[in-house]
Amino acid sequence: MLLPLLLFVLVAAIVAVALSGYGGRTLNPDQGLRRAGAPTVLRGLAALAGAGACAAYAWGLLAVCGAVMAAEDGGTDSAPPQSCRTPGWEERHQRGIEIVGHHVTYLPLAFVCETSDGGRYDTGDVPGYVNPAALGLALTAAGCAVGAGYSAELRARAEWRTGQARERSS
Repeated sequence: MLLPLLLFVLVAAIVAVALSGYGGRTLNPDQGLRRAGAPTVLRGLAALAGAGACAAYAWGLLAVCGAVMAAEDGGTDSAPPQSCRTPGWEERHQRGIEIVGHHVTYLPLAFVCETSDGGRYDTGDVPGYVNPAALGLALTAAGCAVGAGYSAELRARAEWRTGQARERSS
C-alpha cells in the first residue's frame, strides 16, 4: 500500500511543478502580459491554482504515507496499529471493540481505521486544511479554465463577425 502512495506523491509533485512553470511563464510580465487578453491571464491563473491544488494534495498524501508506515510497521506494540491509537481508543478497547483493519480514502484524503463493531473513524493524520484547500484550488482552476475558454470563444466570434462585415462592405 505504501509504494502506490509514494508514486501518487511523486506524480502530484511533478504535476504541481509543471503547472506552476506553465502558469509562471504565461503570467510573465516580460512576455507582454499587459497586452495579453483575458484568456491568457485566466489560463495562467488556472495553471497556478491547479499547481496549488496538486501541492496541497501531495502534502496530504505524505501525511497518509506516514500513517501507513506506522500502521504497517509490525513488531512489538503494533496491535492495534499506532496510527489508529487516537484519543478514546482505550475506552473502546475496554468495551470489547477492537481495531480490525485500516484503509486509505482518496476523496476526501484520509487514513481510516475499522472497528470490530462495523464502525470506522478517521484518525486525523491528514491536516484539516488539506482537503478544503485542494478542493477550493481545484474548483478555482476549473473555473478559470472554463472562463478562459469562454472568453476565447467570445473573442473568436467577435473577430469572425468583424471579418464578415468587412467582406460585405468590400
